[in-house]
Amino acid sequence: MAKVGIIGGSGLYQMEGLEHLEDLTIPDTPFGQPSDHFMTGTLGGVEVVFISRHGRGHHINPGEINYRANIFELKRLGVDAIISVSACGSLKEEIKPMDFVVPDQFIDRTNSGRAATFFTDGIVAHISFADPVSPEVAGVLTECAREAGATVHPKGIYLNMEGPQFSTRAESNLYRSWGVDIIGMTNMVEAKLAREAEMAYASLCAVTDYDCWHPNHDAVTVEEIIANLNQNIAKAKKIVQLAVPRIGKIPKFAAQDALKHAIMTDPRRIPDQKKKDLRIIIGKYIK
Repeated sequence: MAKVGIIGGSGLYQMEGLEHLEDLTIPDTPFGQPSDHFMTGTLGGVEVVFISRHGRGHHINPGEINYRANIFELKRLGVDAIISVSACGSLKEEIKPMDFVVPDQFIDRTNSGRAATFFTDGIVAHISFADPVSPEVAGVLTECAREAGATVHPKGIYLNMEGPQFSTRAESNLYRSWGVDIIGMTNMVEAKLAREAEMAYASLCAVTDYDCWHPNHDAVTVEEIIANLNQNIAKAKKIVQLAVPRIGKIPKFAAQDALKHAIMTDPRRIPDQKKKDLRIIIGKYIK
C-alpha cells in the first residue's frame, strides 16, 4: 500500500487517530533541519507520516519554513503521496468561510527567495508542472470532504503570497481581477518540491475568512477567524481520516515518474557529494 504524508498547517499540529504512534527526531537533512519532529503511525491500516509545517506552537513563519528539509525527509521516510492541510482566505463571494477548496492550480507571488528546488550546485532538472496537483489525491480529498458534510470546491487557483502580512486592499482586488480563488502563504513551494521528489501532492485548503477585498472584511474579528479555523481543522481531520485509507490503496501515481526525462546534467558532471545527497530522489536514474 502507498504510504501517506500529512503536512499540517495553521491549527493542525498533531494528527489524532494514529495507531502505533512513534515520534521521530530527525538529524539534519542535506538541506538542514525540518520544521519539527515527524510522527509516524498507521491510520486505517495505512502507514502515515505527519509533520507540522510551522512547528508545534506555530513558531516558524511562512518565509522561514525549511520546505526542502520537510519534503526531503518525507521522501526518505518512504512517503508516496502528500496531503497538505492549510488555512486560506477567499477571493470570491461564492467561496465562503468554513468552505474547503482543493486547488488544481497555483500562482507564486513570493519574493523572499524561498528555496524551491533540490537541483542546484552541479545538477539541473526541469520537471513538468503544468498541472501541479495530483489528480488521484485531489479526487479522493474532494470525495471525502463531501462525505464529511463539508462544502468543497473541487478546483481553484491558489495564490501563494509572501506574508507574513496579509494583502493590501489593492493587492486583493488585483488578484481577484486575475480570477484567483483563494490566497495562502505556503503551498506552492511544497508542490514544486514534492513533484521533484516524485511524490503525489494535493492541498486541502480550509477557508477561514474573505480577504480584505470584501465589504464586510472590517467587521470580522481575529476571534471569529480563529473560531472558524478551529472548526475547519476539526472537519479537516475527519476528511483526512476518511481519505488516508483510500489513498493508500491507489496503485500508481502520475508523479512517480516526474524525473524520468527531467534531469539535464550529464551524470559524469554531477559532483559525487550531490549524487550522495540526492540519492533517495535521483537514485533510480543516476548512479
